[in-house]
Amino acid sequence: MNARSVKPMAVALALVLLLFNVAFSQPGVLLSDPPLASAEQLDPLLAPIALYPDPLVSQILMAATYPLEVVQADRWLQEPSHAALGGDSLTNALAPLPWDPSVKSLVPFPGLLRMMDDNLDWTERVGNAFLADEAAVMDSIQRLRSRAAAAGTLASTTQAIVSTEDGAITIEPTNPEVVYVPVYDPYVVYAPWPYPAYPPYLFPDIWGGVVIGGLGIGWVGFSVVVPLWGWDHVNWHGHRIDIDRGRFGNIDHHRAPISGIWAHDPGHRHGVPYPSAIPAGRFGGAAISPDVRRGFQGYPMPSATPAGSVIRPSPVGPARPALDAPRSSPRQAPTARPAARAPSPSYPPTFESYGHGADVRGQAQRGQASRMSAAPQTSAPSFRGAAPHAAPAGGGRRR
Repeated sequence: MNARSVKPMAVALALVLLLFNVAFSQPGVLLSDPPLASAEQLDPLLAPIALYPDPLVSQILMAATYPLEVVQADRWLQEPSHAALGGDSLTNALAPLPWDPSVKSLVPFPGLLRMMDDNLDWTERVGNAFLADEAAVMDSIQRLRSRAAAAGTLASTTQAIVSTEDGAITIEPTNPEVVYVPVYDPYVVYAPWPYPAYPPYLFPDIWGGVVIGGLGIGWVGFSVVVPLWGWDHVNWHGHRIDIDRGRFGNIDHHRAPISGIWAHDPGHRHGVPYPSAIPAGRFGGAAISPDVRRGFQGYPMPSATPAGSVIRPSPVGPARPALDAPRSSPRQAPTARPAARAPSPSYPPTFESYGHGADVRGQAQRGQASRMSAAPQTSAPSFRGAAPHAAPAGGGRRR
């Protein structure tokens, strides 16, 4: 290679490097992955669900990565004819709907869908954190369970079996036909709360009327809908969710996944942007910069409301009392809480939420009318019209 050919090549290479540096120096281009979430950032997010039975926790984590479908499912359930369905009728009504199996499997738990829809910012943050680092999320849940066990508030009951397998705390329903959802105040069950600057999320308006027992936990029972339950298993040591491929495929229009390990399906994301370079690279989407996020197709940045303050009254049904309202049975006094949340804790980009209420809900409802005809029409009242009570054995909502 002579000197005449070397010089043009050197100039061309210099231009390429210059363009590269200019492009990646512009606002919004991610040069590196965002910092991983710390324990004090993750634990407040997972505090409301860490004591749920393992199969339910995994369903929530998977479904949280599809926030628009969660909104659609919750709105679908607000139709009285849909809320009245159970068992095979519910399974058949859900079969033609395009939602991910994890979302469909939460329909028999209407209160949980309501919690995720009413607190959509929290749902998105949980899903984003799980997409970014499944191991860290699972470790957070184990850390919270260990804290509750040390506080004496986590133990086997008639509703759930708590056991330890190779150092991992597992929670499973005692009755294969009924799933009991624990109702608790994070400030009580994890007392003392270790991160004053990162208060736990609280959703006191979801399960009003539940009697809180001696461990600081109440229970709401739901009958199992067999095709929609038990197809997932949390592998705590492997930091993954194992799935029954055949059963998963039956829920997902008979499309069995390639692997027996759950993997996020970007086709169910419906345009909600991935907030960090980690999931964006894995799922083929583009990570959106902070400058672009502020006006991205109706997905505004989160407000200045601190994480622990996202406690919105439900827009559906009667008012529900807070968890620490007077009960018919004694309960442990909650730890004193700060009256104000200031300043807002700093979260990594993984935790950012694009939903922020009406924007995502409006997008989710477009085209919903065509799906409403999938289920038989009845005039039975919606479950949402009444606050749930402490469920007796076998006293579920779906059969």
